[in-house]
Parts: sequence; structure tokens; C-alpha cells
Amino acid sequence: MNGNWIDIKTSHNSKFQGYLSVPDCGTGPGLIIGQEIFGVNKTMRQIADYFAEEGYVVLVPDMFWRLTERVELAYNEEDFKTAFGYFGKFDLDLAIEDISISIDKLKSLDECTGSVGYMGFCLGGKLAYLTASKLELEVAVSFYGVGIPEMLDQANNLTCPMIFHCPELDEWMPPEGVKALRKAFESRDDIEIYDYPGADHGFFNHDRDVFHKPSVSMAHSRTISILRKALGPNYDLSALWDKHCEYEFLKRDVDATMSTMVSEPYVNHIPTLTGGVGFKELHRFYLNHFVHSNPEDTKLVPVSRTVGADRVVDEMLFCFTHNTEIDWMLPGVKPTGKYVEIPVVGIINFRGDKLCHEHIYWDQASVLVQIGLLSDSELPVSGRIEAKKMMDPKSIPSNNNMERWSESEPQ
Repeated sequence: MNGNWIDIKTSHNSKFQGYLSVPDCGTGPGLIIGQEIFGVNKTMRQIADYFAEEGYVVLVPDMFWRLTERVELAYNEEDFKTAFGYFGKFDLDLAIEDISISIDKLKSLDECTGSVGYMGFCLGGKLAYLTASKLELEVAVSFYGVGIPEMLDQANNLTCPMIFHCPELDEWMPPEGVKALRKAFESRDDIEIYDYPGADHGFFNHDRDVFHKPSVSMAHSRTISILRKALGPNYDLSALWDKHCEYEFLKRDVDATMSTMVSEPYVNHIPTLTGGVGFKELHRFYLNHFVHSNPEDTKLVPVSRTVGADRVVDEMLFCFTHNTEIDWMLPGVKPTGKYVEIPVVGIINFRGDKLCHEHIYWDQASVLVQIGLLSDSELPVSGRIEAKKMMDPKSIPSNNNMERWSESEPQ
């Protein structure tokens, strides 16, 4: 990303600044991001760059400029005290005025080719709610907005779809506050309120101890979904995944395969811990241990596909003859000449129009049974029969591995 600071002029001949990040393609819908109480620091700029990769022209206005310009705080005890000092002096009405100016500025940019939404964290999460109540927006997203339950008298003024992300342990949005929030919007189908068990205030911030990766993953997908619906851009993820597989399995072109991915992707084959993290390691893995290492008769048989806002879930049958050593699936196992059919599920995550990461799952025990390294007579495992039952559920009786199955038969 090529982020930079830009000037934002007010109607009083003064100006403040904002951090602008633009997608590689150069244009996209607009997204204002509201800062935490720590200013437009490195973390906020990285979040802006991240959403620019998703296809948005992102502007993070400096909301503390009326107190001190370009505040940039860390997360140590001293800076926490400083941040709360700024928070205590913050004027919400002037902030909404500054956000309105920032929206106009973003819309005026040549790079911004669509509508504008607002997303905020902490203080910015409160401002997301207030902005959606007072200004014209296409969509708003609030991450752990502080003090919102005390401002629910403005709920009827909300004019756009909105998401509230509410971590379970957030003292600024306790359970009774979330309950009141749900009550206020119970008749609104376009308002989404999500709980995050085990997560605390600030869980989306990767530079803080409260960072909670499972919640981040869920919240990000939900956020992208509502942003895509309201603003776009919309990508054909199914076609992008097909092109990646074409390069990977048919053309066996490593560089072309990597060209479909973000700059630092990762692949994780869950059963064998193979793959790679980052461009350099993944390129090495693809080149030396995957793309050119699959047997010539390798075949993928599609079974089902689910396409979401930021990911594809593929269920398929992976078929091959084990006539070459397959580093990623059977590392160190010499070719047995056995034919294998195994159900595989891939969770394919995208960032914008590029593949970000892959989580690939299969039953390794079934593979070992099929090549003769594991007996299915002594253990509750199955071989090729798994693939047959997946393709035709009625062809194989269920529960044959359960010795007690007959005991539950009705008399």
C-alpha cells in the first residue's frame, strides 16, 4: 500500500490531516475509519492499509487535531493515561462536523469512485453510531464503541445498515448494555449485533495483549460482508479460486499460481503441517514440494462449493496414484503404487481479489489405510470407502464401526 497524509480543509479556513490509503488498482468505494483514543498511530494506519487491500479508498481523519495534531500513542501505561486525557477533552459535536468534512473530502478524490461508509474502533466505534445517526451514510460498522448504551435515544435516527461488534468482556459495553442495544434495534433487520465470547475491548488490535484472533477472523468476515453489500467492490471469488487451481494443478506454473495471491500469503495443510507462511517460504514450497510433485494422474472432483463475502469453502474428491513421493501429503513415504481417493475440504480466504490463505483438511488415516500403512481392521478408521459414501451416502451403511449400534435398534 502507498498510504500518505493529506490535508482536509474546514469551512473556517483551517485544516487538519488524515491518513489516506488507496488500493493497488487505484480506485474504489470510500471508507472512513475512526481512530481509537490512541490517535492515528501505526496500528490504525496498518488497519487502513489492510482495508485498502480489500478494495477500499480509506481515509483515517485525525480526530484529536483540535487538541494536538497527529497524536500517535503506544499501548504502555503512560500513553494510556495520555490517551484518556484526550478522551476526556473530546468534543463529540465538533467530531461529527470533522467527520462530515472528511466524508466530503473523500468523495471529492478521484480515487473514490463510489459511496462512502464509516467504520470505527473504541472512540471511533462510538462515532460510527453517532455518524450513522446524524449524517448520510451507506453503511456503518462499530467495533466496541464506548458509551453507546447511554445514547440509545438516537437509535431511531439511524438511517443505514450497521454492525455492532460487542466483545463479551468489554467493560465499556457490559452485557446489560448489549441487551439494551439489542432491544433498541429488535425491529431492524438491517442492524446486526454480534457477541464475541472470551474477547475484550480492543480485540481487533494486533498490537495489544487483548488481541483475539478467532474473534478478529469472525468480525472481519462479517464486516466485509456488510461493506460489500452496501459499497462493493464485488469480486467473483469462485472464478478467482478456479484460476488459482488451474495454475496449480493443470498448468503447474508456480509464478502464475503466486500471482493470484496477496504479497504475503500462507497455506496450511492441517493434517501434515505442510505449506508455507509468507511469499518466500510458500514459493519454495510450491516450487519444490507441491506443484511439480503431484502424480500425473492427479484429479480434483468438485462436490460442493459455498461462496461467501471473503472466502470459498470447497468440498472435493482428491484422486491420485501414489507412484511418486508426495511431500505435502505423505512426506518421507516411498511410492506404493496404490490408488487413493480422499475427500478434501478447503477453506480459501481472499483479501480483495487476491487469495490470502488456504486451510486444507482431509482424513490422513484414510490415506494411510489406502496405501497400506495403517490397518482398518483394528482401528475405527476407513479407507477408500469414505470417498464412496461421500459421493453416494446410501451406498454404504452408516455406523458399521459402532459395536453398540445394534443395541439401539427398536424392539
